[in-house]
Amino acid sequence: MDQYDLIIRGGRVLDPETNFDATADVAIKDGVIAAVGDIAGSAARTINAEGLVVSPGFIDLHAHGQSLPADRMQAFDGVTTTLELEVGVLPVARWYDEQAALGRVLNYGASAGWVFARIATMTTQQAASSVAGMGEAMRDKRWVEEVATSAEVAEIVERVQVGLEQGGIGIAFPNAYAPGTGVKELSELCSLAARHGVPTYTHIAYMSNVDPRSSVEAYVRLIGLAGATGAHMHICHFNSTSLQDVERCAELVQTAQAQGLKVTVEAYPYGTGSTVVGADFFADPAFCQRMGTGYDAIEMVAERHRLANREELLARQQSEPGALVLIHFLDVAVNQRHRDLLDVSVMYPGGAIASDAMPWILSNGTLYTGDAWPLPDDAVSHPRSSATFTKYLRGWVIERQTASLLDGIAKCTLIPAQILEASTPSMCKKGRLQAGCDADIVVFDLETLRDRADFLNMNRPSEGVKHLLVNGQAVIADGALRRDARPGRPVRRAETQ
Repeated sequence: MDQYDLIIRGGRVLDPETNFDATADVAIKDGVIAAVGDIAGSAARTINAEGLVVSPGFIDLHAHGQSLPADRMQAFDGVTTTLELEVGVLPVARWYDEQAALGRVLNYGASAGWVFARIATMTTQQAASSVAGMGEAMRDKRWVEEVATSAEVAEIVERVQVGLEQGGIGIAFPNAYAPGTGVKELSELCSLAARHGVPTYTHIAYMSNVDPRSSVEAYVRLIGLAGATGAHMHICHFNSTSLQDVERCAELVQTAQAQGLKVTVEAYPYGTGSTVVGADFFADPAFCQRMGTGYDAIEMVAERHRLANREELLARQQSEPGALVLIHFLDVAVNQRHRDLLDVSVMYPGGAIASDAMPWILSNGTLYTGDAWPLPDDAVSHPRSSATFTKYLRGWVIERQTASLLDGIAKCTLIPAQILEASTPSMCKKGRLQAGCDADIVVFDLETLRDRADFLNMNRPSEGVKHLLVNGQAVIADGALRRDARPGRPVRRAETQ
């Protein structure tokens, strides 16, 4: 009888936790890494990895797609675990049940969605647990603009607590989408997170290059909440929310971390963000001054149309608030200063790489969750939904050598796992390539690894991933998708606290 299910032989094996970087074999049994080294045993299947890199699968803390096509595109980007943490979901138990029933390609999980608790408490709307659902709920802006009453705060906190008790991986905290929220409510939620020992995943309250309500002010407030409540404040998309003040924001975060506050960061390697057109910060009359762009920086994703002026923006917010847009906040293609600003967030010491991957939609604006592969020609999203990790590794690690390969891999694997593992112990077995860890593994060609998606061709899969295993099962084999593969498992807090 075969001793193992699979042996990956002769690859350059990387484990960022132990700094292991050597030619070795990796044996897998029952979805777990059984051994790493010179393995003499036999296996039902063997992968010849000579000349290839064997790494832990990438962990994406910030992915809004959460669907079959989203999983498949991220698989070619080396991702094995994809989590919806910034916006979250509610009810949490129902969402996990739905994902299990659908069958997922990648490991999946979500946080308790504070904004959905706010919507349910302060309005009569039934919002779907998605970015678009949050956008559609902006038709009734009470939850966006108003301070909750004491009774409403108590109900909001209770709804979020139930989400944590149902296994939510922390609290989603996209504060910028509900800027009217009172500090009392924010502090209660942060204290709730501290009591449960879970992170908050925060889209900072303000995005602006100028005071008042600047990005710098928002970071000072976030750091204050960490210090006052003891909460772990995880900063989502450090690049896009810091705008052109990212250097000062990085100084503030570094000082907070040096004082022992629980503040962590993530960033994606693009100078263009994405959100819903109904986002409140677009409606600010001083938008152009505060963001440092014109209205033509806002691009409707489905139509590939840039807005002309404030009047068109307000009309779109009324007619289709949940429609996805791109926001071009840095011109990294031609502006060296903007490239330097992006570097501050992407290269931040100890920071994670995370995609903020968006859902896939068709040119008529409808959500695409179908089985076609390759994706339909008119399926669009954001290039980061296809290529975040390969773009980072190709551009910053392989070509520019701003980090060693082992350190670059750590930003995609070990660091995101460590952000979660204190509250979600199952993450202790991810982001590493060691005996006893989950067999979530990517095998790639260092020479050919590259992003192919761009703003004209968003749905082109990345190249260079030869094999991708999720819980020991092949999702990609010899560079080709296994269309029937559904090995994804839930990442969930198993214990209540």
